[in-house]
Amino acid sequence: MNFSSNKTLIAIASSIVLASCGAPVIVSTPIENIDSIPLKNIDLTGSQLKNWGARDLVSDTIPGMSVDKAYNEIIKTRKGQTVIVGVIDSGVDIEHEDLRGVVWTNPKEIKSNGKDDDNNGYVDDIHGWNFLGDSEDENLEYVRIIKKLKPKYVGKTLASVAESDRDEYQQYIEAKAEFEKEYQEASGNKMQYEQILQQSKISHKAVSEALGKEDYSSQELLTLEAKTPEMQQHIAFLSQMFGFLDSGDTIPDFIKDLTEGVEHFTEQLNYNLNLDFDGRTPVGDNVDDITNTKYGDNKVMGPDPKKEGVLHGTHVAGIIAAERNNGKGMNGVAQNVKIMAIRAVPNGDEYDKDIALAIRYAVDNGAKVINTSFGKYYSTHPEWVREAIQYAASKDVLIVNAAGNEGIDLDQKPVYPNDQTDNTSEIANNFITIGALNYKYGSDLVADFSNYGKSNVDAFAPGVKIWSTAPNNSYKYLQGTSMASPAVAGVAALIRSYYPKLKASQVKQILMDSGLSTKATVNIGTDTPGISAFSELSKSGKMVNLYNALIMADKMSK
Repeated sequence: MNFSSNKTLIAIASSIVLASCGAPVIVSTPIENIDSIPLKNIDLTGSQLKNWGARDLVSDTIPGMSVDKAYNEIIKTRKGQTVIVGVIDSGVDIEHEDLRGVVWTNPKEIKSNGKDDDNNGYVDDIHGWNFLGDSEDENLEYVRIIKKLKPKYVGKTLASVAESDRDEYQQYIEAKAEFEKEYQEASGNKMQYEQILQQSKISHKAVSEALGKEDYSSQELLTLEAKTPEMQQHIAFLSQMFGFLDSGDTIPDFIKDLTEGVEHFTEQLNYNLNLDFDGRTPVGDNVDDITNTKYGDNKVMGPDPKKEGVLHGTHVAGIIAAERNNGKGMNGVAQNVKIMAIRAVPNGDEYDKDIALAIRYAVDNGAKVINTSFGKYYSTHPEWVREAIQYAASKDVLIVNAAGNEGIDLDQKPVYPNDQTDNTSEIANNFITIGALNYKYGSDLVADFSNYGKSNVDAFAPGVKIWSTAPNNSYKYLQGTSMASPAVAGVAALIRSYYPKLKASQVKQILMDSGLSTKATVNIGTDTPGISAFSELSKSGKMVNLYNALIMADKMSK
């Protein structure tokens, strides 16, 4: 399941009744004492919002990663080594104007000759591999568990189950309970969205005709004279809707978001939560056999010519490495990067087998950083993924992972993939999990959807309203820990580019130790909101910062 967040829309539904060798020595001073920085109490401008993750907390009072400051004051014209970053995701639009120049090409493979030239087990894997074949939609893992175990346990009680089967039976019961809760929630949300959408369209049509414009502001709405009770209701309704919009957004933007919300919940009911749907048939493998590896193809943009299914992976790839300073779209965090596209995350929950093989593929084909912006709360073969993480560690590859978007404490409820077998002991030192920051410095610093955990989340990075590449040469805002993770993957790639002698474990240490902290108390969670000291929400208690990371990397490399 991709970890981009639709928590904004959920809130609406619930709130409405209806260094290379020879490089010069860095003498810059790390950023410190940020608690003395005044809070920013004005809205960000459009240009500030589009690149807020690159901004500097000290000079801009925006909790970005000081990317621009690092390029201007540290990197400057320094040359670094090329670093391959594996993006395990829904697929990547490798034809995008801002990405095609940074796409990895397998130097040992001859294009379109139908042969496995490099003998790596994958035919014509020119830019990566597609472990999903023609499959796009999938069940959630607990739905697959129900389907698999129902014939064995339907009608059974714990007392009637053999002792050796009780753990499996308990998993079946928990999956059933989760399914019933989520199905009811998705059905209710879909109905609510449809009602709000319908009323929004009716009210917007009436108001836009009266005002003579589509993109009216909330102030313009309130100046409209209500000559009828119906118009009075339209104004009151839309005025309430404006309360859910970010600064600068309009009712047409709101209607677009609602439409996407209806589509989201419809897809959940049709595919993710549909006990009668089988999304794996087009792939043709045995998902419970890790040795069955001869499946998939080289279509890293997926089977859809419209590329709608690769939005998430394309957005992630842009955050990491969209071409910098080419006059197009946006700047990725890292230069000197080649993106290896690995399609293994469907619209639904990923299979452990695909993820384990995808990690091994990235490692074996030269990736030094891997981004994993996905996750799930049930896993049938977690040991396969953990073994792949350990394999990556043995080959000095860093994995940057998204924490998840349910606003929960991962020390209490694990998410997969993870690097811990008992929720405390790490199996490897090359796996870093990232939570999401908001652009508002203060009590709302942590994104309300972001998972957290003093033991199971390592650090935080920008993840709210992130502007990046989207399919077919377009650009879009998305949010989630899915967006925070690639921001950190970009920082990791730059460290590995300029300081290639540093090990993956050292890069992880730098990312955590060099970040910025704050003594502030922040809001956390959505379903059961609370407050916490920011320092207690992750192992490092810090926000990843490129400027400081490069300074520490320089010292550590000596």
